[in-house]
Amino acid sequence: MKRKYLIGILIILCSGLLAIFVLQQLNKEKTKPIVHTPPPPALKFGFPVDSFHIEQATIRNNQNLSDILSGKGISMQTIDQIVRTSTSIFDVRKMKKDNHYYFFSSKDSLKNLRYFIYEINQIEYVVYCFKDSLHVYKGEKPVTREIRSSSGTIMSSLWKTMEDNNLNPLLAVKLNNIYQWTIDFFGIQKGDQFRVIYEESFVDSVSIGITNVFASEFKHSHEDFYAFQFIKNDTIQYYNEEGRNLKKAFLKAPLEFSRISSHFTHSRLHPVLKFRRPHHGIDYAAASGTPVVSIGEGVVTRKGYQAGGGGNYLYIKHNSIYTTCYMHLKGFAKGITPGTRVRQGQLIGFVGSTGLATGPHLDFRVFKNGTPVDPLKIKSEPGK
Repeated sequence: MKRKYLIGILIILCSGLLAIFVLQQLNKEKTKPIVHTPPPPALKFGFPVDSFHIEQATIRNNQNLSDILSGKGISMQTIDQIVRTSTSIFDVRKMKKDNHYYFFSSKDSLKNLRYFIYEINQIEYVVYCFKDSLHVYKGEKPVTREIRSSSGTIMSSLWKTMEDNNLNPLLAVKLNNIYQWTIDFFGIQKGDQFRVIYEESFVDSVSIGITNVFASEFKHSHEDFYAFQFIKNDTIQYYNEEGRNLKKAFLKAPLEFSRISSHFTHSRLHPVLKFRRPHHGIDYAAASGTPVVSIGEGVVTRKGYQAGGGGNYLYIKHNSIYTTCYMHLKGFAKGITPGTRVRQGQLIGFVGSTGLATGPHLDFRVFKNGTPVDPLKIKSEPGK
């Protein structure tokens, strides 16, 4: 009994000592001085912004380096020295209208120019130092890359859907490039959906573009179209869920981001002639001058002008089975003549309204063994 009594007393004493120790440590923490670590200084082009008086402007039409620096009191002799010594770093004659430039001046009343900085593009810039002796160097802004996942439902166009979902509209261009052999983006419908995993790059928290698309799914006309990126021999290509290459012998359309104004039919009321006749092609309404490309590799067989019909037209023979025709063109691309071999996606002409047309559009036709077929129903073979 005494032994148990002694053990109980020891436990109570130990608990008390532990409590006293803990209270002492807490009191020590309370008495420690609170140290406030100042935030790092804000930097622009590697310089602390609070150390300079900074002015920003843009290059005006026909403005050059001499115009800009002479307004800040820089002598013509110094400007001439800049031009002669910095050509290997940056040719000042290549300054572009609307690009930004900055003056970093001293914060005193004299506001002496310390640095002149010109933004070559969204990432690169060139620094002209006037602090001690003239010194010129190139720099690059840090680029942040983020992997993102986004989705959306088509209400009107793919481009508009991107804007409505606060997504970079260039993502629409990337998806069009990936699915250009599989989906006709002029025929997408309200209710179509997409999901995409991609990489976007940022400079100063501002997006500078879509760097990469890793995978996507596009639901079109109740059908799922998958695309998974695979890199082989430094070449990026996309494959579906069965490992089939999305790149095919023919593109789904010969131009980007337009709308179908007339479908393939055996009886259509002609908008000019006002009587019914077959229309064995697809009319793509687009702005005059919109680039038109060949949907596949082939050889130009015919090129000409038909006043009472197709206006400026072009025929391309792709193989022993398929030939395509492009009509109402405003003009032809340079070097396009009968006998010219063209590659898939190569520029061949521009949308116009020549011939019998009420407005600018492309009349696009496909012939299989000499017989016109609906371009939207062609089943093209996949690539390797």
